[in-house]
Order: sequence, then C-alpha cells, then structure tokens
Amino acid sequence: MTDLETLFGSEGPLAKTIEGYQPRTAQIEMAKSIAATIQKKRHLVAEAGTGTGKTFAYLIPAVLSGKKVVVSTGTKNLQDQLFNKDLPIIRDALAVPFRAALLKGRSNYLCIYRLRQALDSDFGYGRQEASDLRKVSAWSGRTRRGDIAEVGRVSETSRVWSLVTSTADNCLGQECPDYSECYIAKARRKAQDAEIIVVNHHLLCADWSLREGGFGDLLPDYEAIIVDEAHQLAETASYFFGLSLSGRQMIDFAQDVITEHLTDASDMKELRTCADDLELKVKQLRLAFGEGLRKAEWNEFISNTKVSEALSSVRNTLDSLCETLKPAAERSSGLESCRQRGCDMQTRLATLLDDDSSAFVRWFEVYKRSITLGRTPLDITKEFSSFIEDSNATWIFTSATLTVANDFEHFTGSLGLNEADTRDWQSPFDYAHQSIFYHPLKMPEPASPQFIPAVAEAALPVLQASRGRAFFLFTSYSALRGVTEILENTIDYPLMVQGTQPKEALLREFVTHGNAILMGTASFWEGVDVRGPALSCVIIDKFPFASPGDPVMKARLNSIRQKGMEPFTTYQLPEAVIALKQGVGRLIRDVNDRGVLMICDPRLLNRPYGRVFIDSLPPMRRTRSLSTVQKFFAAE
Repeated sequence: MTDLETLFGSEGPLAKTIEGYQPRTAQIEMAKSIAATIQKKRHLVAEAGTGTGKTFAYLIPAVLSGKKVVVSTGTKNLQDQLFNKDLPIIRDALAVPFRAALLKGRSNYLCIYRLRQALDSDFGYGRQEASDLRKVSAWSGRTRRGDIAEVGRVSETSRVWSLVTSTADNCLGQECPDYSECYIAKARRKAQDAEIIVVNHHLLCADWSLREGGFGDLLPDYEAIIVDEAHQLAETASYFFGLSLSGRQMIDFAQDVITEHLTDASDMKELRTCADDLELKVKQLRLAFGEGLRKAEWNEFISNTKVSEALSSVRNTLDSLCETLKPAAERSSGLESCRQRGCDMQTRLATLLDDDSSAFVRWFEVYKRSITLGRTPLDITKEFSSFIEDSNATWIFTSATLTVANDFEHFTGSLGLNEADTRDWQSPFDYAHQSIFYHPLKMPEPASPQFIPAVAEAALPVLQASRGRAFFLFTSYSALRGVTEILENTIDYPLMVQGTQPKEALLREFVTHGNAILMGTASFWEGVDVRGPALSCVIIDKFPFASPGDPVMKARLNSIRQKGMEPFTTYQLPEAVIALKQGVGRLIRDVNDRGVLMICDPRLLNRPYGRVFIDSLPPMRRTRSLSTVQKFFAAE
C-alpha cells in the first residue's frame, strides 16, 4: 500500500513521467482498494467519478500484481487508448517489465484468405468498393498486426470489410491455407503469453458464451478481470446469451457458397442454383415486411400470411442448399466450412421459429435492405453469477456511472453480484465553481407537440451566450431533426449533425472549429472526451427513458410486473438515471473546464422521481435564471 502512495505521489514516477501530473486522493484510495481486492481474491464494484483517474488506478495494481489480468472496456477506441497510450506510460514510469496484448474480435483483423478471394472474384464491384479494395490490398503488404483500424482511408462502414475479414461462420480455422500467417491466430498466441490482455465487452462475452456452450474459449485463463465502462456489460451480455439470424448473414453465406463453387465445384450446377435461390428468397422475405423500418414483437409477423409464407420459403431453400452442400463438402475445406455454417443457420432458424420459451423474448427488426430475427433472455443474473464463480478469478467492475442516488443495487442486481464489495469515489472536480445546472422555466411536457419548438427556443439564448461550443444531446433522431431545422435558420455558429459524417470526423471538426454546436443522439452521450473551452455547454432535451415500445424492454417490464415488482422504479428509472449521468459527464472533463448543463425536461421538478435524477448528478450550482447563465459565460 505504501508503495502505491509513493507511485502516485507528487515526487513519484508518474509525476516524473506525465507533464502536469497532480496526485489525487481518490485515485490513490481506488488503487489501494483494487490491489487489496486482487490480493484477497474478492470481487469489487467501484464507481469513480469523472477525473478520478480510474484507468491508472486499476492498471497499475494489475501490473504490479504479477497475475494474468484481462482488462475489458466498452469500445474498440478505448481498447486502443489503453494499449497504445496508457500502458506504455505505465511501462515507462514504473520501469517494471510486463507483457501486454491487445485482442479484438475476429472481424477486426484482415483475413488473408478472404482478401485473396475478393481480389480474384468475378463479382462486379462499384467504383467506391473497387477503390477501397485497392487501398486494403496495398495496406495488407505493410501491416504487421492486420488490425483494420490502421486503415484510416477506408470508411468503417465500407462493404469491403465484410469481404476481407472473417466471421466465426466462414473462418476455415486450421484448415485455412494461410493459417500460419493468420493475424487473429497470432494475436491470440500473443495473448496467451501476456500478463495484461486488453479486450472489449463483446469479446469477453463471446468468450463467456463459448465456454458456457462447451465450445472452447477465445481468451486464455486469467486470474483477475477488470471490467471498465461496466454499466454497459449487462446489455452486451444479454445479446450474447440470446440468438439472432439476419438476412445479411444468409446472403453472405449464399455468396460465399458461390465463390467456393466457382473454385472447387463448378461442375455442380445445382449448388449455384440453390445459392442463388436462397439469396432471392431472403430478399423476398425483406420485401414481405413492407416499407417501414421497425423493431417489434414476434407475434406481429406470425399473423401476417405474406411474411409467414416468405419465411417458410427461406427455411425450405436453406434446407435444400445444406443438403446440396453435403456431397460438395468433400471437395475442399472451404465447402466443408460452408456446410457447417449452413447447418448452424438451420439450427438457429429452427430455434427462433419453434422455441417459444418464456425465458426469452422473440423479436424482429426491419432495416432498409435486411431483416433480423432474434431472441433475448429476460434475465442473465443466474448465468452470469455462475460464470463468475466458475472462472475462479477476481472480478472488478468500474465506471463513472454505476449508482443511482448513491445506491449500487440496480447494477449489482442486473448481474447477480450479491457477494461483491462496493466502493465509490466522488469526482475531484469543483463542480460548484466550475459549472452551472440550468433548468429553464415554463417548458411544456415532452409529449406535447410544442416541446421540440420550446426546446429550440429555450436553447437559443444559451447557445448565443456560450458562443456555440456545445453538445446538444437528444433521446431520438426525430427530436434532433426537429431542433436542427429550427436552429439552422436562426444561429450563426457551425451546426454539426450526427449522421452527416463519421463520429470521429465530427469530433475532430468540432474541436477544430472551437465554436461549433454538435447535434447528437445516443452515441455521443458517452465515450466522448472533449477537454477545454471548445465544449462549454451540454444541453439535453429530456430524460433518456428507453422506448417502452421496444419488444425486449416491453417483455422485461412484463416479467418484472409478474414478479410483483413495479417496473418503472425497478428498471426504467435506474436505467434512465445512469444514461443521464453519462450525458452530463461530457461537460466537465478537466480541472480547468467550465460549463453549463441545461436539461429541458420539466419532469425534473414536477414529478416525484425527478428528485432521483437530481440526487444522482454532480453538485452543480442550480438556477432557473437565464441571466445567471449569461453572466457565467460573460465572466470568461
């Protein structure tokens, strides 16, 4: 413990390595708590307010423990930051040798075999796809890790990525002719030898579901696991304990069959016919759902004869293709992989269509060009607590947003963490002097048609006082569009709207302008770190309650109600509070930041539950006076 105080002290190695470093009591206490947790082989749930320095507070004890530790975080961007920035600083500061590995999901690595197939394919590419493929091909000759994040000149949404990366479905494994050079295999071998392995929640949960199903594992055995951004874990875990099958997956399968047919079974014309037929039937299924984009409960399409017939046709065609693949599979490992993949799709589709277990909610989602059928478990607490027990490892969960009104019960209950210790450390920032919380007067109810115009009207003088420099965060795209239409004709500052550019490009431009207003929805509420005066105001339209029309949400609420509990206070309110805390957390990111938080929702004061939101937010000065906001900005 004394060593940690020295390491984090004003004369310690961190202070000598990091310019402007200042010791933080909360950071030292958190590091001590994590070190003790690892040593005692217990479990810990730790909330650390913004500015605590939780990353170093968990990484340094992990490195010094000498144990094999997995660090899981919410996004690939945060993974890259941990591995490429934070761990090298710690290595330099501590002068302690340790091996670290970065491990992402399979789709993040170039597949040499599929790249060669794409380059040799006789399928026609559009101009953009052909250009992207040339860029990827040129990069493939230079890369050492094969991480597609290195290719900055190809959009992350480009179709070419699905052609040059593999999935668990289409990977040939050790049968692949390029296995010795496989980037994902190399990354996994490196992880086996490392003490610190940096992953994300999707990979962690994929490993969990594989172990649970008896199909092996993706991660090496570990002695401790640290879950950062832990508030996201329950939702990610629910996805992996569920099941889904998309039209896009079936079309990709059909196209891969055609590619393998051309290479190794060109004389089997019926194989090409069946694959073409499956692709056609899947497209017809999408058309059967009509024009609208939506996500709804399963029973909505069961009664639709047109959809049911189209789905039955897809099922029969998939069965025929799988039957035709049986004799073809003997010709190559690629065709054998397709056969196994087809069998898996048959099983998934049969489960989705025939298993109506009350432990799951079945749903469908209609996209512009595809359709997904899925089922999601209503409760994962039993499975997750069993997984923790079976892992025989220390588990540490941390985030800036785990409590609701200083209570951990919602988070620990969602994962069955009944035996875990809980600790929280408040942010070291001086919110009372650095910020103001403004709640405008006379706002209509959010359900009123006048709400969106009122939000724009109330925000306009605040944005003028702040001279732009704002995040305007919305709970829906329709609200974003409505306010944007009003502001773009009334304000002189640059408006940057989510969806017009990739997220990272928008953020770079936002900081470069220095006086812009970024209009964003869910993806800008968390995981975004803009320090300095470029972001001096955060405006939130209303409380981020999840849509009660979402089929998974609706089923969960019904399940809670059937257990004799009140779903609003048990689930909807805590989820909204945690989401709001994330949005509010965008404002003050540094000890020198100043800013105004504006929440337009009148329910903050005219509903009893508004108190829960207030009690969960940082201790900002509160005001309902616009002139106070204007004076705050004028004093800069």
